[in-house]
Amino acid sequence: MDKMIRIEYKDGLIKEYPENTPLTEVANSFQNRYNYPILVAKVDNVIEELAYNLTKKCSVDFYDRSSTFGHTVYSHGVHFLMIVAIKKVLGNDAEVIIQHSIDKGVYCEMVNKEINKDIIKQIESKMEELVKQDYNFIKLSVSRKDAMNFFRKKKQFDKVEVFKYISNTYINLYRLDEYYDYFFSEMPYSTRVLDEFKLTYIKDNGFVLSYPSIHNPKYTEDYSHHKMLFDAFLDYTNMGKTVGISNAADLNNIVSLGKYNDVIQLAEANYNSQLAKTADIIYNKKNKVKIVLLAGPSSSGKTTTARKLEVYLKARGFKTHSISTDDYFLNRIDTPKKANGDYDFESLRAVDTDLFNKHLLKLLDGEKVLMPEYNFVLGEREYKGRTLQLGENDIIIVEGLHALNPELTLAIDDSNKFKIYISPLTQLNIDNHNRIHTSDTRRLRRIIRDNKYRGWNAADTLRNWKNILEGEEEYVFPYQNKADIIINSALIYELGVLKTYAEPLLFSVHEDDEVYPEAIRLINFLRNFLPIPSDDVPKESVLREFIGGSCFH
Repeated sequence: MDKMIRIEYKDGLIKEYPENTPLTEVANSFQNRYNYPILVAKVDNVIEELAYNLTKKCSVDFYDRSSTFGHTVYSHGVHFLMIVAIKKVLGNDAEVIIQHSIDKGVYCEMVNKEINKDIIKQIESKMEELVKQDYNFIKLSVSRKDAMNFFRKKKQFDKVEVFKYISNTYINLYRLDEYYDYFFSEMPYSTRVLDEFKLTYIKDNGFVLSYPSIHNPKYTEDYSHHKMLFDAFLDYTNMGKTVGISNAADLNNIVSLGKYNDVIQLAEANYNSQLAKTADIIYNKKNKVKIVLLAGPSSSGKTTTARKLEVYLKARGFKTHSISTDDYFLNRIDTPKKANGDYDFESLRAVDTDLFNKHLLKLLDGEKVLMPEYNFVLGEREYKGRTLQLGENDIIIVEGLHALNPELTLAIDDSNKFKIYISPLTQLNIDNHNRIHTSDTRRLRRIIRDNKYRGWNAADTLRNWKNILEGEEEYVFPYQNKADIIINSALIYELGVLKTYAEPLLFSVHEDDEVYPEAIRLINFLRNFLPIPSDDVPKESVLREFIGGSCFH
């Protein structure tokens, strides 16, 4: 008789299965509890693919594409599915680069094949065919040397170079049909669960692969092209080409030779040039602009950017004044609450927008205004005699979560406003098929800053990240297209610097903590980068906002 293995589901339900039962079978018995196909499991707080066999008593939880873990697995599965479909349609030598996220999808470019709308349709049809054929994703563990030799023969040198800087003895590769590839994330069990995606041709050799998001896991939304955001990514790509850096291996090559200082200087110059351009645009509007509104997701570098922009504006003859929307919070007693009873400080309803607009109108009319200061200990606005009155060449800078929401400055004529959206739009890749998520760069920045300035450990930040993302999805991202300009605060070298600060903090996350799998994922992600010392990072760099030593603090 087979030995029985006892598992405990997250709600305390106990079940028994024969030893070596694959998780696919266990998942099938729990599928009716989920709205979408189960994609991956957590076994004793470790993420495991569904091909994993039960060998001992354990706790088990499952994830579909509506969860963070499940969405990551779904996206990588669809990426591999697309890569295989491209090779089947265009030939085994066809190569695609998966570039960056955009409008709930990823932008991709063909390297060595011409494409058009008809070819994109053929690739999409081939993907649908592969889904119906129910191919399994097979994981293989091979020696690093054998993996390098394999991809060298395939002329996929981007992967060869990545493996050069990975110290692991063995590498996990994946096979789909007859094709092999490397991904540093788990994969789904089968193509049959990848039932939602769309391909949209853009121009030249570029197209977008879209699939369901965590916030709308039911279906794939149509791609909507946002030129300004697209161009911001393109500018970053071109800057990378200037210094010969398009992926982690390119950066590692430079670091290994000790020549990273030139890259640091160029990246900083690129960031500063965006601020200079912004200041010039405002200057050329001939004093019509009186209020600069700056918004972006968490850890974008809003504070440093606002302070540096002030310097550039002052150099053009303006006198600047910063106003914080935090000082216009409603008194605690009037603050709206969430469904769970917690105060909803991130909602625009927590801001006294009527008073804010009233004060802005008075300032634009040249009146002197007694400015409030919010006492976060008492939860009340206070007035301590600080006044503000605008002169002819004075400009107000408002930086905050809701700065681009029209309701925040509803009473102000648009001609008086200049709107800036800022985000670290990372264009650097691990290799052609493994992109770097912008949210991961921001998450690492936040972990470091929270530890340095709030005394939080990495687990605290990782636990809070879901709330941060939900706030951004509701209050930031819907208004990014309202901006007059986008500033990209990503620095092409920064992950090497962030590694030296974030890695030790991530290792502090206990293996029993619910966020331990996420900490391990980030640790594995950072292993793709050689460390870069922070000594050469300028004191005025936006990166200093997170690692410390900024001249603006």
